Amino acid sequence: MTTLPLTEILMLLTALVAAGLVGGLIAGLFGVGGGTVIVPALFYAFEVLGLGGESNLHVAIGTSLATIVATSWRSLKAHREHGAVDEVVLKTWTPWVALGGLIGAGVAGFTSMEGLAIVYGVCLALIAAQMGLLPERIVLRRDMPTGWGRRVTATVIGGLSAMMGIGGGSFGGLTMTLCGRPIHQAVATASGFGLAIGAAASLGFVVFGWDAGGRPPLSLGYVNIPAAVVMGLLTTAVAPYGARLAHRLNKTTLRRVFAIYLLATALSVVVKAL
Repeated sequence: MTTLPLTEILMLLTALVAAGLVGGLIAGLFGVGGGTVIVPALFYAFEVLGLGGESNLHVAIGTSLATIVATSWRSLKAHREHGAVDEVVLKTWTPWVALGGLIGAGVAGFTSMEGLAIVYGVCLALIAAQMGLLPERIVLRRDMPTGWGRRVTATVIGGLSAMMGIGGGSFGGLTMTLCGRPIHQAVATASGFGLAIGAAASLGFVVFGWDAGGRPPLSLGYVNIPAAVVMGLLTTAVAPYGARLAHRLNKTTLRRVFAIYLLATALSVVVKAL
């Protein structure tokens, strides 16, 4: 086990606290489980402090998914208080989203750090472009897919989200808005996807990373226990405030802020990978 100097321990804790607070706000505001903050924050913290090695991004993603379980539950609860959650969509899509999360964890276990970074950055950039450039009224269909369309779409949402360490808000919210659902309902409902994705995918990251090398100390598979505890507690505490704020913002403003944030995160990860 690597022993860290006191200054580096304090730096790591500071980074975890800051990312946890911001991640919780983002989770409630956009329904993304905070992963778009937690993954890059953990990855850069591990790299700067010289912890782990070739598995750092895998551990950052796996740890983010573990924290998403708690934050998504709190965020979903807060959105339900506003009556914004489509319970039918949540119930019928959750099993397939969870299956996709488990599959995504397995694929990530066999993907290089550079490959995961590129998937993360490119997917976020595409989502940012859709959210920021296309008006909300542009849709691909009148309602959510059913039957095999639902099964395939939900599985893909879960799989890509697991490989990126994010909740269901990004791809789930994107799917719902393209199917004609209002942004607030999309954010609220997709926050529930994060619970299924986080539970299934984090378990997968533990199993598939059990014997992996180059992990930071105190990691269970690809999940770092201290980081998961610290960030999970903080993001869970802050998420309800983000959810309340989401219902006070203008729809257009919400979309543009979301897009700008996702694009900035995508660029930073791609640059690091290259």
